[in-house]
Amino acid sequence: GPGILTRTLLNAGVRVVALESNSAFLPNLQSLENSLDGQLKVIYGDFFRLDPLVTGTVKPPAMCSDKLFETMGVAAVPWRADVPVKIFGILPQKKERNTLWRLLFALYECSSIYRYGRVELNIFISEKEYKVLTAKPGEARAYQAFTVLWQVGCEIQLLHMEPWSSFATNLKNGGLAVPKSMWLPNDHLCLVRLTPQQNLFTGGLKPTNSATFIFMVKQCLAKPKSRLTDRLNSWSLDNGGKLLSELEIPKNAETRNLYPEDYRRLFEALQNSNTFTETWFHDEVLESIRNINL
Repeated sequence: GPGILTRTLLNAGVRVVALESNSAFLPNLQSLENSLDGQLKVIYGDFFRLDPLVTGTVKPPAMCSDKLFETMGVAAVPWRADVPVKIFGILPQKKERNTLWRLLFALYECSSIYRYGRVELNIFISEKEYKVLTAKPGEARAYQAFTVLWQVGCEIQLLHMEPWSSFATNLKNGGLAVPKSMWLPNDHLCLVRLTPQQNLFTGGLKPTNSATFIFMVKQCLAKPKSRLTDRLNSWSLDNGGKLLSELEIPKNAETRNLYPEDYRRLFEALQNSNTFTETWFHDEVLESIRNINL
């Protein structure tokens, strides 16, 4: 883009590491870097092509997060420590949902950028995706597995809404195409802060079993009008009714009516019941992960 975020951050006096994916823009940025006495560092790379799922040498602008953080001089910190680095950017609209899914898996597995701690994202996303991220239980179409997983994983704050008309939307000039949305409003780009929850891994949820949690939520909300007891029965859980009673969840509750924290409590209870030790369930989880990462 035109560097609005970079200029704003520099004017605020913070130290900025700028990733530029277009080599044609590097000379001007490097000239600016040389004039700012260490406040700006410019790297040829693309944040949204970090840690590509390929074997062999990674060719720029794709890059590996360990090299990036080493270059930035940022060391890994424990998960419960303060935020080690803040990332600002605009999500590519063509792969917006896919990019958010990849970040979500990295968050729960503590991989990629999240190996360094609770990295904070401040990113412009489309209004329709923001509405999904912040949806409430029972909201038709908006409340999805995607919603539950982000709300369990992160504190979500809306920092700013900017009309699409403020951005160049002519593709011939390298601008942004306004994504069409039939069911949700999409008149703005939203600057959203995603801060990983400090207590994300203090209960039964851990990076090692997080893929199972993600799969459970996706399975439950694949048919949002289905009853939770029916879903539990499909997993061959004999004491599903008793489990819901202990969790104070109504036996006739539809999966779309559970709050994100209810899903977390349900997962931790199921972990204790050994339901997820079944081989078939783990096979389903691996297949689900493979499909998302493709």
